Amino acid sequence: MKRSLLLFALALTVLGQTIPTMAVVEKKAGKVGFYSGDGRRLSEVQVGSFPHEMALSPDRRLLYVTDNGLLWMTDKGDGVNSISIIDLAARKKAGVIDLGMYRRPHGILVHPRTGQLVVTIENPYGLLSVDPVAKKVLRKYDVKGDSPHMVLFGPGAETAWASNAGTGTLVVVNLASGNVEKLIPTGKNPQGGVMTRDGKRIYLTNAASNTISIVDTVRREVIGEIATGNLPARIALTPDEKMLVYNLQIGEAVAFADVATRKEVAQAKLPGRPLSVSLSADGRLAFLGVQDSDKIAIASVPERRLIKVFDTPSGAGPDTIMPLP
Repeated sequence: MKRSLLLFALALTVLGQTIPTMAVVEKKAGKVGFYSGDGRRLSEVQVGSFPHEMALSPDRRLLYVTDNGLLWMTDKGDGVNSISIIDLAARKKAGVIDLGMYRRPHGILVHPRTGQLVVTIENPYGLLSVDPVAKKVLRKYDVKGDSPHMVLFGPGAETAWASNAGTGTLVVVNLASGNVEKLIPTGKNPQGGVMTRDGKRIYLTNAASNTISIVDTVRREVIGEIATGNLPARIALTPDEKMLVYNLQIGEAVAFADVATRKEVAQAKLPGRPLSVSLSADGRLAFLGVQDSDKIAIASVPERRLIKVFDTPSGAGPDTIMPLP
C-alpha cells in the first residue's frame, strides 16, 4: 500500500514540479476532458461540435468553451453558433449561450471587471461582447479584416486587440465606442498573442511568416520581430517575462525565445504537431495538445525539453489545455 502511494505521488511530480489537474478541449470529439497530473482521465463533458478555445470565469467556477463547428479555421462551412458553459466543481454542462446569427466563435476572453465575454467570430467576421449571465449577445464589433482568430485586452481592458489571421493585421477595437482605433500590419497569418504585465508590449505569432511580431502598445506599431521555427501559433510568457514559449505546429516542437536577445534559443521535439501551448502558474511547465496524435505533451521550461506524454482516447483530438487551480 505504501509503495502504491509513493508511486502515485511520484507520477504527479516531475523534476520537483507538481503537475496540476488539466481541462483539455478535445476538439474532434466535441468534449472537454479532465485529467489528473498522472494522466488519468477523470471525467468528460460533452460540448458543441469542434470546440476550439476556453476561458475561466473571474470566480473560477465556470468554464466557457467556444463551439466552432469546424475543425480548421480554413475549412468552409457555416459552423456552430454557441458557447458551452461548464460547472468546474460538478464537471457538468451548466448551460449554453446561443449566439444567434453569429457563428464559428473562436478566441475568447472574460473581461476582468464586468465578467462579460469577448469572442472572435469567423462567420461573419467580427468580435462579440456577450453577457454570460443573461446568455445573450450585447454587441458586434467590426474588425476591418478577415478571419479574426485570437484576442487580448489592451491596457486597462478598455480595448480589445484581435489578430486578423486572413489579412495579416492586429486590430485595436475600443470596447465602449465600438470604433477601430488602429489596424496594425503584422506578418502573415497572425494568431496567438501575449501581453506583458505593464501592458506595453504584445508578442504576436505569425504562423505563415515563422516570426513573432513585437508590438509597442503605446505607439501601436510593430517595433521588431523574432525569427522562429516552422508555424508558431500559440504563445506564452514566463512569469519573470524573460522567456517566450510557443508551439511550432509544422515543426512538431515547443520552442523558446529569449526576450532580451530576441532570439529563438531552443526547440524540444514532440510526438506530433502541437496546436496549443499554456503554462503552469509558476511558468515551469508547458502543456501542449497534440491533436492528430491524441496526446498531451508536457515540457520543462527551465530544461527546455519534453518530460511527459499522456494519451487521450482515440479520436479525441486534444487542443487547448488549461491547468486548473
